[in-house]
Amino acid sequence: MNESVTVVSQADLHALVDGELDAGRVAEVMAWLQANPAEAERVAQWQMQRLQLRQAARRLDIGETPAALSDIVVRASGRGRRRALWQQAAAASMLLAVGLAGGRWWGQMAPTASGAATLATSPAFVREASAAHAVFTPEKRHPVEVAASDEAHLVQWLSRRLGTTLKAPSLADRGFRLLGGRLLPGEGTPRAQFMYENTQGGRLTLYVAAFKPGQAPADTSFRSVREGTRESFYWVEGSFGYALSAELPASEVQALAREVYTQLAR
Repeated sequence: MNESVTVVSQADLHALVDGELDAGRVAEVMAWLQANPAEAERVAQWQMQRLQLRQAARRLDIGETPAALSDIVVRASGRGRRRALWQQAAAASMLLAVGLAGGRWWGQMAPTASGAATLATSPAFVREASAAHAVFTPEKRHPVEVAASDEAHLVQWLSRRLGTTLKAPSLADRGFRLLGGRLLPGEGTPRAQFMYENTQGGRLTLYVAAFKPGQAPADTSFRSVREGTRESFYWVEGSFGYALSAELPASEVQALAREVYTQLAR
């Protein structure tokens, strides 16, 4: 392996934990951690400390421990240390949730500025999401079909229609409250739209598409496309596609999408 690839600084590791590592370095650093399990354990401890600080401010379910960093740590440990290291490696769930493990989040994303993706060439569900956003966000009296005051019913109803357990991510910490949602038609399968609003009246929508078996887009990369002032950040997970749309700068939509992805992953 080239020396330039194997050299990983403390600044790189801290940036990885903070989600600020340059996209081109994520995969290299994760590969280096695979070869350096002691450092992987240290990174997991940092992440656990970071998670505990967040938990001190608000309750956070870290979910099940993923394989990304925990496997590195556990393989390097003896049986006597397995339980303690496993708990430390649970912190890696946040890394996996935001897609840092293996570079999936930032490594596969093609920014709009690169010109790699346009709305015209994006999957059909992304064009549907953009159109639905444009149609319903200007509505004053009927922006949603079911209001957030009946959130439990809304989520249960949309989950039943799309055939999966949905959740309406909380974006209150990002300044957006849930307004509600609606059921929409798609290409032979139903779609769900959740709408959020900030104190200035700006709105964003999360569009969820259910695909028939074998009909999900083959490209599951995280991509961002722009049409006028509207930015749509989208990705595919299994038989479902997700698109977050808003009239915001690309960096802000990507940050919001990362929060949505993190919550859905948990």
